[in-house]
Amino acid sequence: MAFSTPPIALVDGNNFFASCEKAFDPSLKGVPVIVLSNNDGCAVARSPEAKALGIPMGVPLFKIRQIVAAHHVRVFSGNFELYGDMSRRVTEVLRGFTPDLEVYSVDESFLAWPGFSGGEKELLELGGEIRDRVVRWTGISVGVGFGPTKTLAKLANYLAKKVTAFEGVASLMDPGVRAAVLPQIPIGEVWGVGRALAPRLIALGMRTVGDLAALDPKKARRAFTVVGERLVRELNGLPCLGLDDVPPARQSAVVSRSFGRPVSGCQELQEAVAAFAHRAAEKIRAEGLAAAYIQAYAHANRFADPDLRYSGCLGTHLVEPSSDGCLLVGEAKRLAEQIWRPGIRFAKAGVMLAGLVEEGRATPSLFGRTGLERDKASRLMAAMDAINARMGRDTLKPLAAGLNKSWQGKSAHRSRSWTTRWDELPVAKAL
Repeated sequence: MAFSTPPIALVDGNNFFASCEKAFDPSLKGVPVIVLSNNDGCAVARSPEAKALGIPMGVPLFKIRQIVAAHHVRVFSGNFELYGDMSRRVTEVLRGFTPDLEVYSVDESFLAWPGFSGGEKELLELGGEIRDRVVRWTGISVGVGFGPTKTLAKLANYLAKKVTAFEGVASLMDPGVRAAVLPQIPIGEVWGVGRALAPRLIALGMRTVGDLAALDPKKARRAFTVVGERLVRELNGLPCLGLDDVPPARQSAVVSRSFGRPVSGCQELQEAVAAFAHRAAEKIRAEGLAAAYIQAYAHANRFADPDLRYSGCLGTHLVEPSSDGCLLVGEAKRLAEQIWRPGIRFAKAGVMLAGLVEEGRATPSLFGRTGLERDKASRLMAAMDAINARMGRDTLKPLAAGLNKSWQGKSAHRSRSWTTRWDELPVAKAL
């Protein structure tokens, strides 16, 4: 029997960062793996084997060194270049199943089939086919959850991962199934119920998803605004959230990093901020945008001696919107010089580009560069981006962004960029 409401699926990569590491290294099969945050700080991804050892999410590495040593846990620095490319590859596989797709995060995508004419059996078979193709073509294992709404699809994905009997594919399309299953799911698992809202719901006696689904929508609106009403309706199979086929226009671009060691010199701080501005400029050029405002900031360790605590933040409006990396790097260096203070040991810095507009629609200024100067800058950036896309990031970059980058965050356990750098591609050998 066909469904009254077309199905929506949430496809979510299982332990995505750890899975990316395992996809290219057969020796990691069955081995506990953790992936660390920037600067090799905390565990941000854990393989099932690492979870079984009791390693919690977000734990600092220094607190689990004994577990790591005793159980031969493989530790990896975050290789976000690899993860981003693998995310793109998974998305391309998913597009082969439907054009109606919304990329929700690096490891999650919503899919919809407005004209789906099959029933529950055909839907679960489709979910199995999605899982099989993604793992066969990319090496990444995924969970698939189906529902008539995005909220129920998220909950179905939760079940697909948590309940082994579902074998990675679960459906909440059937109202009878929802009536039986939702009262068994903790309220905190509902998409949109965060740390602030969950205690309020529990205080009102709603401890499970079933309790929330049984709430009168009008009461939910009075108690928790329109967000609460929308949640209740979605849990009852009434779609309130559509797929965003076209992602919303970016409002800003931010690049920031913690330093691998304290930075105290002005030139070194300028170099770091310039590198961040260079990367932020690449981001907006990739989306055909230009920035009207640039902000730089840097701060010392908040646990430092009170006399040495410092946080500086300065910004400036550009004469006209621009994506010229050389111009933005120059502005960032100037701001960093004004932020710098002698004797301060900076722990982190960053750059934000804001006031983003479409490159072709940016209004030139009478006091800005000439048309010829803008054209030369545009062609230079296009050439640099093309070379970096072909030969690897930072093959070409402004000298101001530094060569040695001794301030870079710790990355002692980084794997190879198997899919994005020519000199790190996998090599197959015939024996």
